[in-house]
Amino acid sequence: MSQIIDASILTHFASLKDPRDIRGKEHLLLDIVTIALCSVISGAEGWEDMAEYGRAKQDWLSTFLALPSGIPCADTFGRVFARLDPDQMQICFVSWVKSISKLLGAEVIGIDGKTLRHSGGKGCGKAAIHMVSAWASANRLVLGQCKVDDKSNEITAIPALLKVLEITGCIVTIDAMGCQRDIASTIIEGGADYVLALKGNQGGLFEDVQWLFQQAQESKFEDVAHSFAQSIDKGHGRIEIRRCWTLSQLDYLIQKPLWQGLKTVVLVQSERRCNGQMTTENRFFISSLPSQATLLMNAVRTHWSIENSLHWVLDVSFHEDACRIHRDFAPQNMALLRHLALNLLSKDSSSKRGIAARRKKAAWDQTYLIKLLTQ
Repeated sequence: MSQIIDASILTHFASLKDPRDIRGKEHLLLDIVTIALCSVISGAEGWEDMAEYGRAKQDWLSTFLALPSGIPCADTFGRVFARLDPDQMQICFVSWVKSISKLLGAEVIGIDGKTLRHSGGKGCGKAAIHMVSAWASANRLVLGQCKVDDKSNEITAIPALLKVLEITGCIVTIDAMGCQRDIASTIIEGGADYVLALKGNQGGLFEDVQWLFQQAQESKFEDVAHSFAQSIDKGHGRIEIRRCWTLSQLDYLIQKPLWQGLKTVVLVQSERRCNGQMTTENRFFISSLPSQATLLMNAVRTHWSIENSLHWVLDVSFHEDACRIHRDFAPQNMALLRHLALNLLSKDSSSKRGIAARRKKAAWDQTYLIKLLTQ
């Protein structure tokens, strides 16, 4: 393999254990992974695409890959990624992310789940898989991902994901599903802070926090230690006003000792005005951060970048929901390849165009593709 590629992302996958028997291996594992990654960056969405990409780019690929038996066929790509250990893939992925990212102070890491809709169904006799991902908002990087086990949910997957990430000094934000005592403890023990959405799944705590803010609002927060921040956005004929109040006097909360690190409760009120109509929504959160409304409101708002900058892009630019790969470990390994490709494309600061356009450029311009792999 050439020095150019050796100095890149691919070196982190050199330790992958080959799941195939020694006999009959015509293609090197790292060659298969390299072609797969290059093809996904360039627009491939399945095994046939990978094989066709390899054949079209064989002369170029042979300048840095061994290719002892030429380009693998589509079935070979399918078999290998169906058998590759996703935990090993995850270790390699996280190793690479740690090598190229420097998380900023108070970086917001959003954690959220997404179902790969066509990774299962009646035709293949299995349910679609659900992946939980960690998204670093400032770096615009996927930090890691974890498949939710069958007959389980995100509550068990989130701690497993958190334990393999480097989150020291960061702010971890999770929706109400992840508002669990064990998850809060895992975050604190990892050296990070949390902002967790609070809803009815934590009945007693939710009702007590609602009562605290109700009492404070009735007195217009007079003689109540609090912090307040407000933002106003205008556009497309709509005005959205966000107000945030935070309280740190939590002696009334009976459950407070059960939540490691809990310091502040938060109320975010969103008021939308459009076409003469007004709607108001109140959302509640708990946090290990101090009572600073501006910081907490920004963390809450930043959390949703995982929907807009990750999940939406995967569906629109990578057509993830349309992917019908479902055999064994293949769906989650393919999801990881898409995350790898997205990270590489997102890191490129030379292009002002969107992810879909960058994928086309990578397919057309080998110099640009090398730049992505070696940045």
